[in-house]
Amino acid sequence: MPINERRSIWRRIKPYLAVFDPTLMMIIIMLLSTSLVTLMSASMGIPGKIEDQVRNIVMSFLTMWIVANISPQNMMRIALPAYVITVSLLVAVAVAGTIKLGARRWLHIGVADIQPSEFAKIAVPLMLAWFFQQRQGMLRWDSYAVGALLLLVPVFLIARQPDLGTALLVVMAGFCVIFLAGLSWKAIAALVVAAAASMPIAWSMMHDYQRERIMTLIDPTTDPLGKGFHIIQATIAVGSGGLMGKGWKEGTQAHLEFIPERTTDFIFAVYSEEFGLVGNLFLMFMYLLLIGRGLMIAANAPNFFTRLLAGAVTMIFFTYAFVNMGMVSGILPVVGVPLPFMSYGGTALLTLGLASGILMSIQRHRKLVQT
Repeated sequence: MPINERRSIWRRIKPYLAVFDPTLMMIIIMLLSTSLVTLMSASMGIPGKIEDQVRNIVMSFLTMWIVANISPQNMMRIALPAYVITVSLLVAVAVAGTIKLGARRWLHIGVADIQPSEFAKIAVPLMLAWFFQQRQGMLRWDSYAVGALLLLVPVFLIARQPDLGTALLVVMAGFCVIFLAGLSWKAIAALVVAAAASMPIAWSMMHDYQRERIMTLIDPTTDPLGKGFHIIQATIAVGSGGLMGKGWKEGTQAHLEFIPERTTDFIFAVYSEEFGLVGNLFLMFMYLLLIGRGLMIAANAPNFFTRLLAGAVTMIFFTYAFVNMGMVSGILPVVGVPLPFMSYGGTALLTLGLASGILMSIQRHRKLVQT
C-alpha cells in the first residue's frame, strides 16, 4: 500500500481514536495482553475460551468508545433514570428472578438472562454523584443520610439475592462518592463503631454458605476437601510459583485441575504459579498505574460531579483488584469477584469498559465542562 494512501486512512481513523485517553488505554491494553497470555495456559483443554474472550474484549472497547463520546452533562441527565431502572430491575429479580446455583440473581428478558446487579456498579455512584452535585454548597447531615439511603436500597436488594461480592463493590463505589462529597472523619468513625456493634446482627442474617466461607477463611484445613478446597489449592499455586514462576503453561495446579474456576475468579492463582513473585509485582504495578491514572483524572476533573464520579470509578478498579488478590491469597473470604481486565467473562469486561469510558469522557471533556 502506498505511503500516501496509508496516511489518508490514518487521517480518517484518527478522529475516532482521539476519544481514548492514551495513558489509560496503554495500561488497559497491557493488562488485557497479560490476560490473554495467562488465559491461553489456564484454558488448555477448554476449547473456545480465547475466541470468546477476544469477542468480549472487542465489545468492551466498543462500549468504552461509545461512553467516552458521551459528555459528562449527558451523564448527569441519565443518572436518575439509570438509577430508577436499575432498582426496578433488582426488585423484579427479587420477585420473579431466575434461580441459578442457589442464587436469584438473573432476570429473564426475551431470549436472554441479564444480571441487573452489574448495572448497579455504575448506576449507583452515578446517581450519588448527581445527587451531591445538586446540593453542592449546601450539604448538611441530612444530605449524607439521603445519600446513604440511596446506596443502601440497591445494596440490600443485591445482598439478599445473595451476591455478597457485587454488594461489596457497590458499597465501596458508593461510599467513595459520599466520602469525597465531604463526609467528616467523625462521621466515618461513628460508622465504623456502628458497623462493629452490628456484626452479631449481620452474622445472624448471613446465609449458611456465607458463614461457612468466613469460618473457612480462618481455618481452611477444617474442611480441606470441601469448603476449604478452593483456598488451599489457590494458596498452594501462589506459593509454588516462587520468585520467577514455573514458566508459561508449566503450572501443575492449573493443568492438573486443582484450581477451581481457573479462567475466571482464580486466574490470579494460575498467573502466580507460572510467573512467580516477579510477575505478581509487575501485575500489581500495572494496577497501581491504572488506579493512579484514575485518581489523576479525578483530581483534574472540572467540577464536583465529575470529581466524585471519577473517584468512584477508580475505587471500583481498586476494589476489584484488592478483593480478588486477597481472596486468592487466602486473606479474604471467597466472594466471586473477578480480577479486572484479567479474568475471563463478558459481563465483567463490559462493566470495566463502561467504567473506563467514563474516565475517558471526563478527561476528554474537562475543558468543555463548566465548573
